[in-house]
Amino acid sequence: MDIDHHAEELASALGVDKAEVKADLQNLLQYSVPLDEAKQSVRRKHGDSGGGSTSAPSTKDVGAITTEDGNVTVTVRVLTVGQRSIYYQGEEQVIREGELADATGTISYTSWEDFGFEAGDSVTIGNAGVREWDGSPELNLGNATTVAIASETVETPFDDRIGGESSLSDLEPGDRGRTVDVRVVEVEARTIDGRDGETEILSGVLGDASGRLPFTDWEPHDVVREGADLRLEDVYVREFRGVPSVNLSEFTTVSTRSEPVAVSDSATRLSIREAVASGGVYDVEIVGNVLEVRDGSGLIERCPDCGRVLQNGQCRSHGDVDGEDDMRVKAIVDDGTDAVTVVLDRELTEAVYGGTMAEAREQAREAMDKEVVADRIRDRLVGREYRVRGNLSVDDYGANLDATEFAEADDDPAVRARDVLAHHDGGHGEASI
Repeated sequence: MDIDHHAEELASALGVDKAEVKADLQNLLQYSVPLDEAKQSVRRKHGDSGGGSTSAPSTKDVGAITTEDGNVTVTVRVLTVGQRSIYYQGEEQVIREGELADATGTISYTSWEDFGFEAGDSVTIGNAGVREWDGSPELNLGNATTVAIASETVETPFDDRIGGESSLSDLEPGDRGRTVDVRVVEVEARTIDGRDGETEILSGVLGDASGRLPFTDWEPHDVVREGADLRLEDVYVREFRGVPSVNLSEFTTVSTRSEPVAVSDSATRLSIREAVASGGVYDVEIVGNVLEVRDGSGLIERCPDCGRVLQNGQCRSHGDVDGEDDMRVKAIVDDGTDAVTVVLDRELTEAVYGGTMAEAREQAREAMDKEVVADRIRDRLVGREYRVRGNLSVDDYGANLDATEFAEADDDPAVRARDVLAHHDGGHGEASI
């Protein structure tokens, strides 16, 4: 991406200094704001006249702030304060971020200065910039911002969120400065290409009584080991493959708990409609009927470089390659409320096929047609009801559930139907089956 080109184009149109426009763009792009949204935000900041607004910032309730606002003054309660280091204009800088609230709502913030406020403080923030973040307004506190202790405590309906203590099921992408008590269910060390070359990180799965989520520890802490019961203070949450992911930084305080953390062995059971409406769920369970086994199931070939499925020996990214054999199933599962594409990996596919990949290759060779493997899988799955556990993601192409467990359902469909009807009825009245 040529930021200089976009900055020069914007600066010329707005009549302002290119360096200032470039700094604004880099600030927004650093947080994965789409380029078009970033450019629109810069335009709103500087205005068509190029000089920006000279009027005093308006005093607003949090609930009244929109992305069309320029600079505002708010009196709020600080719910969370987190710290993170980022690279800005080629230099490492520590920012502070979290959530603020008043009686009308909550709003996230990013502060480029350390104003010294802590969770629970009531403060008046003057001349805070407003930018768009994930489609919602966010306050941007810079060197022109003022912060003063408010004369009275700000009362909010969100005081139970002060300090950021959360269960895993409460976390959402964009949360910052959160504290969780968890058990490390899985962990592995990985080497990635970081800003300063090869960097070792930890990744895996955390659990508590409410559920499980993936995590990444960007500054590996020694006590983050499988089976460890930990308190993690000041974590932030990103979206990873459609689900929330817990992130530990150098500012995260990691301490060992004396009391064990209870971890649920079962996944959250949802209807497909509920799961899809959530926008993404880690470790969810659904039950439904297989309506179709889609093309691209059975024996497949993957690119040895990126793992993508080959089409006629071609990879979208690497062209003509020697593919590596694999097996998968892409099945449409419907429970009467909605449908989802369930994807089975090689191990689960071998189980439903009833043989190994080597046996599937042999069957395909004898028939001189790979499709016989997919046909055998279709005969075994279509029309039957299955319990599926896995991780669900939702994007512009639909909902996909990467299965970790796939087994024929053994519960009573009449009982489940009553539960579904009772749920949609709000628990009023009785349903007859």
